[in-house]
Amino acid sequence: MTSAKTSVMTIVRTESLSRVYNPDTVPVHALRDVSIEIDEGEFTALRGPSGSGKTTLLNMIGGLDKPTEGKVFINDHEISNMKDGARIDFRLHNIGFVFQHYNLIPVFTAAENVAFIMMLQHRNKREIQERTDKLLRQVGLGDRQDARPAQLSGGQQQRVAVARALASEPRFILADEPTANLDTEAAMNLLDIMEKMNREQNITFVFSTHDQRVIDRARRVITMVDGAISQDETQHQS
Repeated sequence: MTSAKTSVMTIVRTESLSRVYNPDTVPVHALRDVSIEIDEGEFTALRGPSGSGKTTLLNMIGGLDKPTEGKVFINDHEISNMKDGARIDFRLHNIGFVFQHYNLIPVFTAAENVAFIMMLQHRNKREIQERTDKLLRQVGLGDRQDARPAQLSGGQQQRVAVARALASEPRFILADEPTANLDTEAAMNLLDIMEKMNREQNITFVFSTHDQRVIDRARRVITMVDGAISQDETQHQS
């Protein structure tokens, strides 16, 4: 029987991924032989206690760190062996990031924060303006384009961060504890926005999280313990 998965594009693949910090002093095995695949359109959560390796795995997938052993493929491009400059350029055009602490540029407006990634991609001014307007409307901040981060709530700042992550039209979004600093209402609003983008635009999201609110929304949950995958399950949702 042919699996339905054959019709779905695998956009992330890791092979026997290991990461050891301080190998010459006191070795810390952050990842142990991790092999996973993430398909286009997934809404996946990596969960586990602190030190379980979920953020390390996210950083490997995003090209923010290199494995000690193993390989990372994005759209069949091996990024784990790329030189730093090539990996940075690849990230710019293929991967969007949402961080726990927003990482917005404080002197930029919401619109400027979103536009900045596209400026780095050397897009034309009109395209940047139109896409910035569209994305900020999608995250419910069309009327706050001129506000700087200090003038926005935590939930609004994180929505700007989501818009910024999407600005480059990446293959997928990596979100590291995106709701950790948000109250329940702001977290639920953010998750509503991301889930809607996932369902309506087939945008792939991979979360690293402790937050049960995120885990409950995920359609796939990968549990990590001591740097290894202990469980990988699909959740059926209405």
